Amino acid sequence: MGGKAGVGLSQGITRTLDELTPVLDSHKGRSLVIGGIAVIARGVPRVTRDIDIAFSGADITLQALAAELADAGTVARIEDALAFAAESQVLLLRHAETGVDVDVSLAWLPFELEAMAAAGPVKVGGVTLQVAQPEDLVIYKAIAWRPQDQQDVERLLVLHGARMDLARIRRHVRELGEAMEQDRLYDLEAVIRRVLGG
Repeated sequence: MGGKAGVGLSQGITRTLDELTPVLDSHKGRSLVIGGIAVIARGVPRVTRDIDIAFSGADITLQALAAELADAGTVARIEDALAFAAESQVLLLRHAETGVDVDVSLAWLPFELEAMAAAGPVKVGGVTLQVAQPEDLVIYKAIAWRPQDQQDVERLLVLHGARMDLARIRRHVRELGEAMEQDRLYDLEAVIRRVLGG
């Protein structure tokens, strides 16, 4: 896994991760890396152009977190970013020097907090990050379900599916899908059958 963890990472992403790592480390157990960086870290070679991280919403204030991330070189990439984040629970930032977009999610759901507690250290682009487990990435990706997410789910299942708790994945995807009024489990089951045969 370590050999692949740098695949698809530009110098800008590597530099941005290096500057964000102290902030993530200061929230260890209450933050994690998700999205494309996490998928790469878990062994799937692909390209990503941004960084997705999450912090436990109960453990921070938006203002304090934004200040910490500003010290790490980020700036808001939309007007009224804090007001938008208060409503959407997503803080849209950009690393000023590299131009890399950084999407910061505030996590409140039991699943998200489980994912934070289970996150493990992976060396990515020269730094060690707390990265979502493959099983949790499948859940995140099954809920988003854009074309890239579908590819990521399939590749994660190929690499890690034999060791995944599929019952847990199905339970979370069913519950989260119902909350969104979308049947994500139906789509996920088709991929599971194709990759794992059951």
